[in-house]
Amino acid sequence: MTDAATRPRADLRRAPERYRSTPAEGIETRHAFSFAGHYDPKNTHFGALLACNEETLAPGAGFDEHRHRDTEILTWVVEGALAHRDSDGHAGVVRPGMVQHLSAGSGVSHTERNVGGAEVPVRFVQMWLQPDTFDASPTYGLRRVEPSADGLTLLASGLERDAGTAALRLRRSDAALHLVTAGPWQPLPALPQAPYRYVHLTVGSLGYRTVPGPQGGGRSMEAGDSVRATGDAFADPTAGPDGVELLLWEMHSPLTYG
Repeated sequence: MTDAATRPRADLRRAPERYRSTPAEGIETRHAFSFAGHYDPKNTHFGALLACNEETLAPGAGFDEHRHRDTEILTWVVEGALAHRDSDGHAGVVRPGMVQHLSAGSGVSHTERNVGGAEVPVRFVQMWLQPDTFDASPTYGLRRVEPSADGLTLLASGLERDAGTAALRLRRSDAALHLVTAGPWQPLPALPQAPYRYVHLTVGSLGYRTVPGPQGGGRSMEAGDSVRATGDAFADPTAGPDGVELLLWEMHSPLTYG
């Protein structure tokens, strides 16, 4: 019997619908969920995903030191260069084609700043995932991604099936983050199935059916749009005229409490 929470559903959220904030000079953030001073009790998370923020930092702008705890923080840069430094001594510069993972564990402070040059903004997507291991020592990882020839590239995973791969290791045993790419008008590769799938489109456009088969209504997505899919919704996705790049979260359980 299908759980009511995971009956097939593809909830499309357009980029302009995201809550916009300007937390400091030169910073613009568009939030997928309730965040900081913005609270919508009907939009606090999806699956185990707590945040998906689209960030734009002007040249020289950045986030001053701030602290996190028991959060898996994944960063994907679309344009420019983002400098990371944390209180555990880790430092790195994240550029397009790289993925960064900060597992905050028992607590870590970090800064993020645009180092891309005088005229170049940095645009990136940052996602926060609830771990299922708490109060552990913080860890940091940064890797360059070599896109898979089939268009489905594993970026980070806590799933046992992915142990030993090049993917960054998450502290959640039933979640994984994938990069999905396809050329103009090409169908996307077969996507992992899971009760909860979160799709964030970073580059290009695509079309899809809400559910498999002719009864599934057609929808289109542009850069910045997202889909919250449960069950086998989000069917037959096909890239638009300029191809597509998207981030896909595969999650097999929702948030846990207590």
